[in-house]
Amino acid sequence: MGYLTCLLIIPVTSDFPADHYECNPDSCGPLAQCNTNGGCTCVSGYEIPPTYLPTADSYGCVDIDECQTTTAVCGPYSNCTNTNGSYICNCLVGFNATNPALPPGKSNQCTDIDECLDNDCGDDGTCHNNRGSYMCECHKGFYLVPDATPVCQDIDECFNSTVCGPDSVCNNTPGVYSCECQLGFITTLPAKDPSETNICIDVDECVEDATICGPDANCTNSFGSYICTCFLGFQLNNPDVIASVANPCTDIDECSETPGLCGRQTVCTNVPGTFYCSCPDGFYPSTGIFWKMGVSFCQSLQEILDAIVPPEAVANSFSASMDVSGVGPMTRSVRVSSEGDGETGSVILGISDRLVSAMVSPSQNQTKKAVQTSTVDLSLHSIGPGSHDGSNSPLSVKGQTMDINLQSLAKSNNGSAAAAFMTLNGMENLLSHQYFKTENKTEMNSDVFTAIIPSINITNLTEPVNFTIQHKKKVPESGMVTCVYWEDKRENNEEAVEGETMRWSVEGCWIAYSDENYTVCSCSHLSTFALIMQIGEPPPEDPFLDWLNRMCVIVGLFFFALAILTFLLCSWNPKINNTARLHLCLSLSLSHLLLLWNDRYVEHELACTVMAGLLHFLVIASFVWMQLEALQLYLLVRRLSKVQVIQRDGLPRLLLYLIGYGIPFVIVGISALVYSDGYGATEAGVCWLSRNRHFNWALTGPVIIVIGLNWIVFCATLWSLRPTLANMKSDVSQSKDTRLIVFKILAQFVILGCTWILGLYQTNLFFQVLFIFLNSQQGTFLFIVHCLLNKEVREEYIRWLTCSCGKDRAVEKDVPSVSEDLDKPEEQTNQGRKDDE
Repeated sequence: MGYLTCLLIIPVTSDFPADHYECNPDSCGPLAQCNTNGGCTCVSGYEIPPTYLPTADSYGCVDIDECQTTTAVCGPYSNCTNTNGSYICNCLVGFNATNPALPPGKSNQCTDIDECLDNDCGDDGTCHNNRGSYMCECHKGFYLVPDATPVCQDIDECFNSTVCGPDSVCNNTPGVYSCECQLGFITTLPAKDPSETNICIDVDECVEDATICGPDANCTNSFGSYICTCFLGFQLNNPDVIASVANPCTDIDECSETPGLCGRQTVCTNVPGTFYCSCPDGFYPSTGIFWKMGVSFCQSLQEILDAIVPPEAVANSFSASMDVSGVGPMTRSVRVSSEGDGETGSVILGISDRLVSAMVSPSQNQTKKAVQTSTVDLSLHSIGPGSHDGSNSPLSVKGQTMDINLQSLAKSNNGSAAAAFMTLNGMENLLSHQYFKTENKTEMNSDVFTAIIPSINITNLTEPVNFTIQHKKKVPESGMVTCVYWEDKRENNEEAVEGETMRWSVEGCWIAYSDENYTVCSCSHLSTFALIMQIGEPPPEDPFLDWLNRMCVIVGLFFFALAILTFLLCSWNPKINNTARLHLCLSLSLSHLLLLWNDRYVEHELACTVMAGLLHFLVIASFVWMQLEALQLYLLVRRLSKVQVIQRDGLPRLLLYLIGYGIPFVIVGISALVYSDGYGATEAGVCWLSRNRHFNWALTGPVIIVIGLNWIVFCATLWSLRPTLANMKSDVSQSKDTRLIVFKILAQFVILGCTWILGLYQTNLFFQVLFIFLNSQQGTFLFIVHCLLNKEVREEYIRWLTCSCGKDRAVEKDVPSVSEDLDKPEEQTNQGRKDDE
């Protein structure tokens, strides 16, 4: 019997499965299955669409899109992918399931992955975790390269960059860079590293380390380096290495490296850096004092003398000897100490004897020769057997004369005799007067002259020789002259007292006659002679005069200071020119101040020289400003009689400065160039101008000229005032005014330095006191005349004393006074005259 399958068609939904009477595996169709109730249901993940009617062949199941039908089926931060009959959940990038072993879903939600835990940014960056991602922030000096590993890559700041500036080296390191200057360079600011603003500059190694090249080498700086070169006459031990302390320049021994360098019969002496050639004892260079390489050779003295015949050759030999000794005309820059150099002088005198002997040639008759140059003045007289002139003809050099009886000498020398008389310029510096030992102060008062009898060995003469010697300066009352001769006991191997082997001696010489101009010395032997002046100790200075001078100068300095402050601080009429008065006060006050202290630095040579030069400048400047003040006073007085309006009184200020300081500067500059040794300690024990070579006239001359001109200008000023004084009335006020004018005239006489003429009359105490008082009080008179007696200045003083400088104060105007016209510009004076009219 078969079953009839009845198909009941009813609308069904997924919630209401269809029942069959009998279910076979294919009874429900694809994607469907029978259930226990005999009906058909869609398999998991499928459903019957709402509008679909099942058929016998298919139940009509279709896939359920869970991703659409079920909200957040996979949970947050995930992607849902639908599949046939199912779905797949995947976490978004940067997220992971809470339980990585299970698929994500509502119960196993996706959570953020912290990538920073894996150090994805590396050590050179900072990782910042975000939801679902992360961000790398590279450290300074690194930049981000996403595809690189690590992602933070170093920035090469040195690549194709001028970040360190020129002449520098850039060193790149991970994340940073460093700059350093090239060898031989240093940064402009050493405390900071090189940069584009702090660039590298060249190091002057020669200045930084003066010994960098070692001794006897010259350092030359170059860009970024330096060069060392050995001095002439030095060489390097290792030429391949630059000179330094470790590889110094050493002396080249030219004498050892080049035998016979100086020539035959010579002595080669090596000295550091050079060598010199000389002759053995008893021999001399053939070319004189200058050795010529390849030309000079050594000769004996006799060979040289045999070759010297013309007087010109003798003169040249004398000049060379004096130049070598340091006192010749060609060696002004070479100095001989004040103690002299007796040893050199004796050598030159010995050469002189031989040179003069070479000039004497055998002759039957009488001959005379003379040599005159800037170095030597020589007179030679010789007689032979054929000479019958019995008269004595004196020999003369530089105004000195020698009387000698040649006929008497010839009788004991086969009828021949000769005598020479000469003087060498500068010999008085070598044979100094200090070789004459005495308790008195000494001074050379003549030239040093030599008397020679060639080829005759006579110690004592049968008749004395008379020398007429001219004085260089007048002998003072406390002085005396002494005839002396030069004695060198080494020549005769005599025993001498210690320190007296060479000296000026008086033995065998005496004074036959003497006056203020010349002295006649008689000597029983011939030698080198001179006239030395002995001066007794001057009487001690009067302590009263010294005290009076200091007190007066201190008082004068006080009023100088008041006058200077008044000229600088007072409100003067702009038409009044106080330039000359101000600088006269400055120059005089400074010179007076230094004169108080010019005996304190005698022991300090440099300080004493500077003080003497400064005093010279200030004293001359003071007198020049006196002259300018006198000239301005004269111009002002002359204009008193003229009615005219002027812009400013006196000479232009620039012209005053040019004259006031220019003339003293020129005088002192020329004086220092001509004789720089003239400044320093004097015999009086003060820092002043020396009397040697009449150097004191560099001050005395200009002072006398200014005093003379001031006298002339002062007299001309008085003459110009004559009409003004004659027109003055004789009432009481004008009589008082007359006395004031007379006082101002006398005061101006002192201010203008006219009283310095008293310096010529210092023979008694009265003139000495008068000179000290008047010339030390120039500042006092200047203050009284130009400050205290000036009504406008007095008003200014009153304002200062009452401390009312900032308040207006009515001042009663006085009637104009003729005496005040000397201090007012012409415009004010002329206005006063108009008011009187």
